[in-house]
Amino acid sequence: MRSVELAVTVNVCFFRLSWHDASGNSGRIFFMIAWFTILREIMQLGAAPILPSSPVASVDDLADQVADVLDFFGLDSVMCLGVTAGAYILTLFATKYRERVLGLILVSPLCKTPSWSEWFYNKVMSNLLYYYGMCNVVKDILLQRYFGKGVRGYSNEPESDIVRACRSFLDQRQGMNVWRFIQTINERKDLTENLKQLQCRTLIFVGENSQFHAEAVHMTAKLDSRYSALVEVQACGSVVTEEQPHAMLIPMEYFLMGYGLYRPSQINCSPRSPLNPFCVSPELLSPESMGVKLKPIKTRANLKA
Repeated sequence: MRSVELAVTVNVCFFRLSWHDASGNSGRIFFMIAWFTILREIMQLGAAPILPSSPVASVDDLADQVADVLDFFGLDSVMCLGVTAGAYILTLFATKYRERVLGLILVSPLCKTPSWSEWFYNKVMSNLLYYYGMCNVVKDILLQRYFGKGVRGYSNEPESDIVRACRSFLDQRQGMNVWRFIQTINERKDLTENLKQLQCRTLIFVGENSQFHAEAVHMTAKLDSRYSALVEVQACGSVVTEEQPHAMLIPMEYFLMGYGLYRPSQINCSPRSPLNPFCVSPELLSPESMGVKLKPIKTRANLKA
């Protein structure tokens, strides 16, 4: 049995476990939702670099470590939230430990092997990280992967505060730890055949400008339509949690109603059992119902109760 040294993001919050990508900042994600969080930062600020002699972890190693974290906190089952590569790890975890996952909330998830373009850019980043560390070229590639053009700025417009903050967070990451993470994700396997085995309900968010939009649509098509829904957020990149977190609130509220989590004053009927099919309310199809300041979303779900 080999020993693998890992550096990951884990948020444990009552029954929620979240896993972010290399630039994730769990202090900012879901700042509009007041949940008490016990957190360990991904590739923690100030964390020591992983020893060069340690083998690079596989995606199965990372998924198995999620089970170790749950055991450490004494949690039998959780609801998981993952972003991009983190969504892949949690989906893999859900296929391996089905009885331990109550539900999945996935943001711009990966589920297939890397495309040629993703594989190529990952190789470019790996080489740059290995020889030069977290340089500007690596940060620019990651920012293009995570955010839409509207917040990345143009020639005449500066970067948004979110992008500048993300660039700053990347500066504080250990380059070799990020190198190992990218190596792992670039060797991931296709999860398509395992998706039908999922026994939990799944809510997927993806920005219409995300590089992983097609993969999110593919994943939704392979999931059981009675227990899954896809929410496409317009004018948004991959990291919806940072770019447009407000667009996630109403879909998540309806999703959580099925688990008995709701505001009684606004609900006249009993909450659905977690075993019942997931149905997104038609109200989600009306942008006006979300408030005039919110950009519209599109919802793909089975609307039959």
